[in-house]
This record gives sequence, structure tokens and C-alpha cells, in this order.
Amino acid sequence: MRRSVRQLSAVFFFSFAACSIPGLCRGQDAPMPATHVDVPTIAPRAEDVGSIDGMMKAFYEVISRPAGQPRQWSRDRSLYIADIRFVSMSVDKAGHPRAHVVSHPQYVDESNAILMREGFYESEIHRVTQKFGNIAHVFSTYESLLKAGGPVIARGINSIELFYDGKRWWIASAVWDDERPDNPILPEYLPGKNSVAK
Repeated sequence: MRRSVRQLSAVFFFSFAACSIPGLCRGQDAPMPATHVDVPTIAPRAEDVGSIDGMMKAFYEVISRPAGQPRQWSRDRSLYIADIRFVSMSVDKAGHPRAHVVSHPQYVDESNAILMREGFYESEIHRVTQKFGNIAHVFSTYESLLKAGGPVIARGINSIELFYDGKRWWIASAVWDDERPDNPILPEYLPGKNSVAK
């Protein structure tokens, strides 16, 4: 789900015949200048943190909005432990793996402007959950769109680590990678008889 500005730049580039968005043309490694976004702390919604289903539903809802409409960053922040790290995987021009690691404030500051300007939607199309005691790992396959009902512009997998503290669920880490020609999503991670579609 989550994307670095560099990954969003690539998504937007491949979605248009020409690079019409200044500063987002392919081949530019420098992200857009980050503008700090204040994210007030709010109490979590019981329906968000009471179950893994609720957590994953919120995880996608908070980021999905049309252009010009603010993301739900405070609600988003309520899903994670205090020192959450997001790791977005990509490859450089030579095909070498790159990991972009950010905190929640860094992620918000890097991505808010482009999400507000262009709009962005992401939804879960399949889920594989492994649970033991009060810990869980979710492999959540997603698809991305620029507008609701529009064409799918990207797919990938979010790897989410969660735990239950006796009162609520928390996301401890989130790592994701996009599907590419050399990195296809395997059939077991795509919709089928065991799919959890949202």
C-alpha cells in the first residue's frame, strides 16, 4: 500500500502517455521537496484496532482519497506502534534492490503533497494470514488506482507484522514491494477461492 515519493513518481509516469507532472518524470531520483504535515494524535477507533480485519480495512481506507481531499493521517497513525518503520522496496536502474526506510512522520511529509494533488486509491485483493498466539503476519496483495473506478496502475504485496496487547491490535512494521516484469505476484497471492477481497 504505502509508497515512497519515488515509487509514486514511477506509478504516475507509467500512467500517462507523457510526463506532464513537473518533478515526477522518470529518471529523476530526487523526491519532491517534503513539506511538514502536522498529524494530531487521536484515540483509535475500536472498529479499526479490535481485529485484524479491522486493521487491514483501516490500513487501506486512510490512504485512499480523491485529489484535493486530505488523507486520514491521524487515523492512520493510531494503527501503529510509536516507532513504526515503513520499508518500501524498489530496484535501481541496474536492477539492484533498494530499501527506503521511513518513520510515520517522514512518510506523511514525503507523500502528502503528491497524494493530495493527484488522488490515490489502494485496495486489498487477497490476504494470507498466519497467526500464533498474539502475533500475526499478513501478506496483503493490493492494487492501486489514481481514481475510484479507474484502471489498475500497479499491484504488489504488503508484508505486515501485528500483535495483540490484550486490548487492541498494533502494526509493528510494514514492508512492501510492487509487482514488476521480473517480480510477478505468484498465483497463491492472487484472488481465488481463499481470497479476502475488500
